[in-house]
Amino acid sequence: MTKRKRRTFSEDFKKQMVQLYQSGKPRSEIIREYDLTSSTLDKWVKQKSRDLWPEKNKSRTRKEELDGFTSSY
Repeated sequence: MTKRKRRTFSEDFKKQMVQLYQSGKPRSEIIREYDLTSSTLDKWVKQKSRDLWPEKNKSRTRKEELDGFTSSY
């Protein structure tokens, strides 16, 4: 088994891959077409679902974030 050389991807590229996936393109096609590993795509999708990439012009202030936080206590 040959070890892959570590590559870096721009944030825009990652967002595009997640958008393809979310729009219904099969995961296997994205992985094959863009020569990604399944774990890489899965990680990006998970990050996006956690909103680690806020959309431009939709960033919330710290106060808005805290106001939206509800305690379970």
